Amino acid sequence: MTVYFIGAGPGAADLITVRAQRIIAASPVCLYAGSLVPQELLAECPEEARVIDTARLSLDEIVALLIEADAAGQDVARLHSGDPSIFSAVAEQVRRLESAGVAYTVVPGVPAFTAAAASLGRELTVPGVSQSIVLTRVSTLSTAMPEGEDLRSLGRSGATMVVHLGAHRIDQIAEELTENYGRDCPAAVVAFASRPDEIVLRGSLATIADQVKAAGVTKTAVVIVGKVLAAEGFPDSYLYSATRERTTH
Repeated sequence: MTVYFIGAGPGAADLITVRAQRIIAASPVCLYAGSLVPQELLAECPEEARVIDTARLSLDEIVALLIEADAAGQDVARLHSGDPSIFSAVAEQVRRLESAGVAYTVVPGVPAFTAAAASLGRELTVPGVSQSIVLTRVSTLSTAMPEGEDLRSLGRSGATMVVHLGAHRIDQIAEELTENYGRDCPAAVVAFASRPDEIVLRGSLATIADQVKAAGVTKTAVVIVGKVLAAEGFPDSYLYSATRERTTH
């Protein structure tokens, strides 16, 4: 039997892979991460499925349920928001399942930052402007950032910066990134990306904090900073250049 760690996407129920949808529909047990997972996805579970909200459960309680299902010969659809490879808390669950000898598979999903970029109508890697993306977050009381991964250090590259879980620290983010990006650098915040209540804010490092506060955005948001957000006059990609030699196979 298998525990499937499924990326349930950023919020819109139809932003999920066909593979994930099939697994959900066939799994007799489904554990989902509370309000972060759209209720429409839970309707895909079999009628007789055991469906459990893990929002108020501890890690040990969650893992116990996974091991219990495995012992009973049942597959589990374990739904996480976004993609399991980014800020998903999957690593600690996997570590315990490996110790218990429980098989698992990871099913990728649409991460929040790509949904945010889609809402902004922007590519985050633009030729001649930025070809790198830094995915990070800010330190909290519960989880400190490793040495050297503070925003000032990461911002030295000038790469497109994506900050997760940081809307409540927007003043800190703007201040620390201004040192390397400048006050006029384009900045955007997308809250609840792809959902009906989505909020999209555009500005600069000098103005974005006030916009975030005025909109009342405090969580479930992605902060994006970089010249790509307002890029103009950049060279076309060589991928579709008329001068590029092409083969027929």
